Amino acid sequence: MTSVKLPDYPALAALPALREALAMPGGRAVLAAPPGSGKTTVVPLALLDEPWLTAKKIVMLEPRRVAARASAARMASLLGEKSGETVGYQVRFERKIGPATRIEVITEGLLTRRLQADPELPGVGLVIFDEFHERSLDADLALALTLDAAASLNEALRVLVMSATLDTERVSALLGGAPIVTASGRMFPVDVRFAPPRPGTSTDIAVADACAAALAERDGDVLAFLPGGREIRGAQRILESRLGTGVVVHPLYGDLSSAEQDLALAPNRDGRRKVILATNIAQTSLTVEGVTTVVDAGLARVARFDLGAGANALELQRISRASAEQRAGRAGRLGPGTAVRLWSRDQHGQLPAHDTPDILAVDLSRLALELAVWGVSDPTTLALMDQPPAASWSQAREVLAAIGAVGTDGRITAHGKALARLPATPRIAHMLMVAKAAGLAGTAAWTAAVLDERDSGADLAQAVRNAHSGKADAGALRRMRETVRQLLRLVDADERATIDADAIGRIVAMAYPERLARRRAETRGARDVGYLCADGGEARIPERDVLAASEWLAIAHWEPGNPRRIRAAAALSEREVLVDQAARIVNLADVAWNEQQRAVLAERQTRLGAIVLERKPMNQPDGERQRAAMIEGIRSLGIAALPWSEGARQWQARVASLRAWRGSEDWPDVSDEALAESLTEWLTPYLSGITRREHLARLDLAGILNGRLDYPQQQRLSRLAPTHVDVPSGSRVALEYLADAAPPVLAVKLQELFGATQTPTVNEGRMAVSLHLLSPGRRPIQVTRDLAGFWARTYEEVRKELKGRYPRHPWPDDPLAAAPTARAKPRGT
Repeated sequence: MTSVKLPDYPALAALPALREALAMPGGRAVLAAPPGSGKTTVVPLALLDEPWLTAKKIVMLEPRRVAARASAARMASLLGEKSGETVGYQVRFERKIGPATRIEVITEGLLTRRLQADPELPGVGLVIFDEFHERSLDADLALALTLDAAASLNEALRVLVMSATLDTERVSALLGGAPIVTASGRMFPVDVRFAPPRPGTSTDIAVADACAAALAERDGDVLAFLPGGREIRGAQRILESRLGTGVVVHPLYGDLSSAEQDLALAPNRDGRRKVILATNIAQTSLTVEGVTTVVDAGLARVARFDLGAGANALELQRISRASAEQRAGRAGRLGPGTAVRLWSRDQHGQLPAHDTPDILAVDLSRLALELAVWGVSDPTTLALMDQPPAASWSQAREVLAAIGAVGTDGRITAHGKALARLPATPRIAHMLMVAKAAGLAGTAAWTAAVLDERDSGADLAQAVRNAHSGKADAGALRRMRETVRQLLRLVDADERATIDADAIGRIVAMAYPERLARRRAETRGARDVGYLCADGGEARIPERDVLAASEWLAIAHWEPGNPRRIRAAAALSEREVLVDQAARIVNLADVAWNEQQRAVLAERQTRLGAIVLERKPMNQPDGERQRAAMIEGIRSLGIAALPWSEGARQWQARVASLRAWRGSEDWPDVSDEALAESLTEWLTPYLSGITRREHLARLDLAGILNGRLDYPQQQRLSRLAPTHVDVPSGSRVALEYLADAAPPVLAVKLQELFGATQTPTVNEGRMAVSLHLLSPGRRPIQVTRDLAGFWARTYEEVRKELKGRYPRHPWPDDPLAAAPTARAKPRGT
């Protein structure tokens, strides 16, 4: 190595500080170096001759296969070698590592596998985490396990974290205060242009237009970023139809073969110009020779965990500003370049600063399984940059318990250890192991491979048949066959195993038992058919779909939402459900409110989760459970379903008024909301024999509510907020209390108040009532809380207006001297 002259990249200037930081046993360092610094290529080579690495290896992690292979190839070429000699690599389905290999470039998940097999990492002197700013779940996990292993088992192990854009202070703290070393980059000027397409233009057309314009206006090759394979293929078709033979178009995304990815990155043998249509796998770690223009659609498909659906969903999202800078930098690696952003400058300012780390956004069941194998049930005990969200972590642990990966004590089981050895999610790994025991390993492996492709179509069984018989896209077929071969080898099954397409529903149910679903009775003319799932949710599928005729479905994928839309499922029979799910089927006495019948139903049920397989009426249900179910029924109907009489509502308003007027006293909250919240407390004792909506009419609600007050309170209620007031005529007139605790209303004929000068009051004289003075025809004349003022200022006008209309009623000149009366004429006149 000392005889090899390394390229004069800026990262070399950081070597003295790196060597010093890593010299001591257990040395740690953080290297912050921008794109173009050469950190990925020259740092591992430059450190290889350090004394502490004698007879030991460097393991360097890359976030993607294409970066791992390209990095290894570039380092090997600097040594005048091929990959697999001094520098090698290992990615999924591919390994080029020989006996003399000193630098192994691997994808992040492979380090976790190696640590789980032997935490001491024998023969490894340095682990380098490259492009750590991408914050994949595998990288976070691998770093946490590496630091834990180094602290307890291999104190001499060195750790170096490298990144172009990174919160270096946080990483340094995570590494125990490791030194932060910075290196400059070698970036040429990049002219960034904002060019939003016309509204309504699809992504593939917008990118194709921008690429064609770049080829016409500038020299060199074009690297375009699109969100996924579908958009890439669309843009490729458009460009190939427009461009002549002088330009070649290459796709670049994760599902392509290594040869196809290498072809996209290598200079064209015929010297033709290139357009490379890539996902974000080309965003970091790669220098693509010849590229002078970057076209960026500004979009990416990212996995986001939907807690309600219990699954990851791929969402189309705007990239972050940090990602946009990374992408633009691809144009300035070898000379001045141009970056064309297909969004506006204003939109750019609204982008998030950084991408969301996987640990905060994706399914954590695999992380939970790996930590359980490591012997950790509490992630806070490990050095993680971010702790997983509590709800997602709890759900992940529940999944492990449900599939038997952890026991009741939370510790990993033998079955869980077996699942961790498979490169699949815990559910799919469980499906493979259970299927193998049932003699269906081949079927399960092909099912897992098809599900990996994500676009299998709704009829999963047909998709598996097609794939097994070779009726699939060539690239997808290659990937699926590799997956099947690997899975069958790992579960020690015959790689020539046949498939039983009729068993695919059973197999899917092994992985997702809560997604077993039975067809609901549908109304005529419905466009969708609904299925009740074992987890209690509903899933729907178009009525025209062939699966819609199936009584039972095992659902593998669905679109989150309410209801959930079925994306991939397989039919199965009820007999298969009863046999395979026997351990999950329970018999229970169910006393519950039935929304459709608006009644409490008491049944003996045979159930698979929320799906009732069989029900029989129960003759003598438990009274306490029956009352509790009726309470839940009332909650669902709403508090207004109770038999509210005028007296009950007035009692409520009287208590509410005193609570507002006399806040220091202990009057209960009797609002509808409070009554609904405390239904169990105050209504349950009166529900014996009340089992249906119509039975509620039997309740004496006013008496029940009054029973909420003790006897002294009832007495005070009658005194402070009486229901009636005696007026001068001798009538006893009802008061109307208002829900908003305003003054109560006393509606009384004007003649009944002759001679009275004081407005009636309640609440020990503190609250004057609101007098609604009525005509002899009981029509409102005046509203006042000042009776004396009415007589003095308003009565005369009222008298003149109404005397002719009601001549048989008294209209004295002096109402204060007149006798009050409720009659047309006072007696004796």
